[in-house]
Formats: sequence, C-alpha cells, structure tokens
Amino acid sequence: MAFAPPEPARATGAVVATATTGGAGTPPGRRAAPRPGRRRLLTRESVPYLLIMPAVLGFAIFKAYPIAASFWISLTTGNGDARRFAGLANYRRLIEDPLFWTALRNTALILVVQVPLMLGLALLVALGLNSTKVWLRPLWRLGVFVPSLTGLVAAGVMFSVILNRDAGLLNWVLSFFAIDPVNWLGSPVWARVGVVLVITWHYTGYNAVMYLAGLQGIPKELYEAAMVDGAGPVRRFFSITLPQLRPILLLTVVLSTIGTLQLFDEPYVLTGGGPDNATLTVTMYLYNNGFKYFDFGYASALAYALALIVSLLGILQVRLMGERR
Repeated sequence: MAFAPPEPARATGAVVATATTGGAGTPPGRRAAPRPGRRRLLTRESVPYLLIMPAVLGFAIFKAYPIAASFWISLTTGNGDARRFAGLANYRRLIEDPLFWTALRNTALILVVQVPLMLGLALLVALGLNSTKVWLRPLWRLGVFVPSLTGLVAAGVMFSVILNRDAGLLNWVLSFFAIDPVNWLGSPVWARVGVVLVITWHYTGYNAVMYLAGLQGIPKELYEAAMVDGAGPVRRFFSITLPQLRPILLLTVVLSTIGTLQLFDEPYVLTGGGPDNATLTVTMYLYNNGFKYFDFGYASALAYALALIVSLLGILQVRLMGERR
C-alpha cells in the first residue's frame, strides 16, 4: 500500500500578487517610488559638468574676478581706504595724457617695422629649411628654433652687452669696415632699432617653425600640376604656397601683433624706456603708473585701453586676411 507525499502549499499566488502590486499601497503595474532625499550625484548628465568644474572655477577665480576687479579699479581714484569712485575720469585723463600717446606711437612704430620684417624673414627661413637641397636640415631647424627658447630677460641682457657702444660685439664687427661706433642704446633712433633687433632675433625661428609645418602640409601634387602647366617658381609661390599658408599667416600676424602691443621685457631691460622716452611702450607706461607711482586706477584704465586696441586690431586683421566665402 503506497502513500503519496503531502502536496506542498501553493505560495505562487502570493508571490505573483506581491510582484504585480509592487508592495503594500502601490497600485498594480507601477514600480515603487524611490525614497525621497536621495539623488545620485554621478549620472550620465552630471558627469560632464563635474569634469569641467575645475576649469570653470579656475577661470572664475583667477581670470574673471581679476578682470572685473580691474575694471572697477579703473573707475576709482586714490589708494587703500582713500579710494573713491571717479567714473570715467581716468579714461578722460588717458585721452589728454601726452605721455600715453608717446608710448602708443612708439609701440605702433615698432609694430609696423618689426612684424613685417620678422615674418618675412621667418617665411624665407622656412622655405630654405623645407628645401631638399639643404644638408643636415634637422640641425639647422634646431639652430633656428633655439633663440625662441631663451628667456626674454636673458635675451635683453645679452643684447645690452652686444649693443654696448664702447665694448659691444656689434660695434667691434663694424670697426673692421671702418664704421664709427654706433650709440645703439643712447640714441632715440638706434635704440628703437636695437629693440627691433632683439625681438626679431628672438621670435623669427618660432614663426619659421610654424611656417615650415604649413609648408610640409601642402600636397606635392599641386606643385607637380603647376609645373606641368609651365608655372615657374615665382608663380608657384604666389599661386600655391601663399594661398595654402593663409591660415598660418593669419595666426602669426595676429599673435605677433598682440605680442608687440604688449611689449615690455626687451625695452625695459635694454633701455628702460629711454632715451627721452623713445622706447617707452604702453605696457611699460602701465607698469610705471601701477608699480612705481601706485596709481592703480589709471594703470587699470591703461590696461583696458590696450585691451580695446588689441581687440580692434585682431578683428580687423581677421576680416582682412580671413577666408572669404
């Protein structure tokens, strides 16, 4: 006589009911709501904002706040607790200041002479270094770029020795050609020439390397097709090389213009702005007002005037040299 095992209790109904209802008090077909007050910090939407947060905070603390504070200072006069709001008085003073216009004229003169000279030499050097007929091209490229690695103050000190009137290397070389010693740092005209020499020596190689990279990116098929059509070297240069280098030319012109308008180290070390304010630049005049005379309101106004000039020239250059569509 066989005995059947007792049938287990059926609990499937209770399990299904619990699964479908989502728990006590929850309508059928809906999931239980998350507990209030707990939100995940790391989500797919929030991670990008968390990643850029350090850069945003750094910009706000070290860039945006100083810029805003400098603008507020430019609207005030006095120092410390005696500082008071003066509106546009510093900007009106700037317009009527003859020394500011002298500094601006000196800076513009150096800009007009030095930037075309430097970029023209840089382009010629890049064309030479890109030629396959030059031996030991990596060595020559390194030698051209080395001056740009020299510190600005060190370059200024070195050229102050080279351009010395009595014991300078340059006057010593000129003596072999029966040329009288030139007062490079004591004459207004030759002092400007000395500043231009230092800047050209320091930055020509830097721009030449940029042009060389652009030249190496030009497809050789363009030159081969032009040669088949009978175009000579000059025609290929103006019809292929220059148009292909247009973006890099624009970049170097804009960067060189900004750098020259902010010129400070070279004339400060070489001449201190002299003789007779012949090499005084806008940034040197700004420095003198801010850190020699402690007139921070007027120095801030000079900084904003310089920023406006740089912005306008940059926009003008981009409009004139940018891609035409």
